[in-house]
Amino acid sequence: MIGIGRQADYGARIVLHLAGLPPGAQVTAAEIARMRLIPPMLIRRVVSRLSKAGILRTARGSGGGLSLARPPSRISLADVVEALEGPIALNACVLEPIACPLTAHCPVQRAWGRATRELRASLRRVRFSDLARSKGRKKAVKAGHPPPQAGPDSREV
Repeated sequence: MIGIGRQADYGARIVLHLAGLPPGAQVTAAEIARMRLIPPMLIRRVVSRLSKAGILRTARGSGGGLSLARPPSRISLADVVEALEGPIALNACVLEPIACPLTAHCPVQRAWGRATRELRASLRRVRFSDLARSKGRKKAVKAGHPPPQAGPDSREV
């Protein structure tokens, strides 16, 4: 199976949680871990890497917590995956073509490259602002309420 790692999944859960909050809202890592079913021992590592990538902002002390470092409309699923897993590639030969002596004449390498570019582009189009709005619509419909009106992202700068 080709798949993302646990850390990228947890990272997406963290960013989605924060994207669903009002702009500038801060919550503790422990609260997110509890609500998004993330092991408390792993959340610090994931938060640290997302912070280093400029996706999250952390504040220590009372009144501190986690918040998004930029609007959710400017954070893609690719940003989170790359921050936690490294470059997106379906095969090592896509990242380091010179490492394989067959690259110049290998149709499979070209197929891996094409599929990698398409996957990367697809993940770049997925914005957390859209995911957060989608989540809110599903909750409203399940609760018997009409979905919220589509409108501009209130966090856009």
